[in-house]
Amino acid sequence: MEEQNKTVLNEFLLMGLTDRPELQAPFFVLFFLVYATSAVGNVGMIILTMTDDKLQTPMYFFLRHLAFIDLGYSTAVGPKMLVHFVANENTIPYNWCAAQLTFFIFFIISELFILSAMAYDRYVAICNPLLYTVVMSRRVCWVLVAIPYLYSAVVSLITTIKIFISSFCGYNVISHFYCDSLPLLTLLCSSTLEIELFVLICSTFNLVSSLFIVLISYILILVAILRMNSAEGRRKAFSTCGSHLTVVVVLYGTLSFMYMQPKSSHSFDADKMASVFYTLVIPMLNPIIYSLRNKEVKGALQRIWKNVRKLPV
Repeated sequence: MEEQNKTVLNEFLLMGLTDRPELQAPFFVLFFLVYATSAVGNVGMIILTMTDDKLQTPMYFFLRHLAFIDLGYSTAVGPKMLVHFVANENTIPYNWCAAQLTFFIFFIISELFILSAMAYDRYVAICNPLLYTVVMSRRVCWVLVAIPYLYSAVVSLITTIKIFISSFCGYNVISHFYCDSLPLLTLLCSSTLEIELFVLICSTFNLVSSLFIVLISYILILVAILRMNSAEGRRKAFSTCGSHLTVVVVLYGTLSFMYMQPKSSHSFDADKMASVFYTLVIPMLNPIIYSLRNKEVKGALQRIWKNVRKLPV
């Protein structure tokens, strides 16, 4: 009898950001500009850190992967959301929903641990400058990005498989603008306790462990900076950490707003706005922050611009 009550779903209906028709066109223009800026900025950062000879250091190796990740999870969400603003029905096929969830989880977890790796890189650069090239060898850098990618892939696949092999009740409306794990869990007929526990444990581990690495790295960096005798040395040390610290504060501040507020005060509309911020706005801000606050990146952009101007018309 239970098998007869199960419904095979072919697609889901996404509620989107708003159901007010007069806001669809303005939102489309706004988020198209946000996504386009994000895509151009992150692709540009990837190309810049790959081609400029002066940016072939561990710091920019990690920055290149951060740009790749930002491009990845904004693309997992952005284009489909833009289509929803102009389509009559905000539907997403069953398999596409599973793929979107997989890629989104993969990229957002990778972002947390790449930021941790960047914090560790800054710690080594400031606290052990003489051993920097030895400690942060090319092999070590690849290990520090390969492990987060592998771990993120495993967690995203397990989460998606656990959700999509479960039984849906037939109600296919997702109260979000993309396929996220928590809204999908509300559509399941079967027990969600095991999946919810897995998501809770993984989310807590990801946030706490990555933030712990960042905090310890910056505490040690601060101690090292305060011990410096030269004011110019302290200024340079702070400047090398400024961009990364700004990105960390913005991302963790947004995630804390979403996941650490009391359950009684949760507003779903506020959660959706926070989701927009970390899925689209933060990927747009990251390359801007690193461009405006980093002299080496600005220097690389100027060199490229000079070379472009020298090209024959």
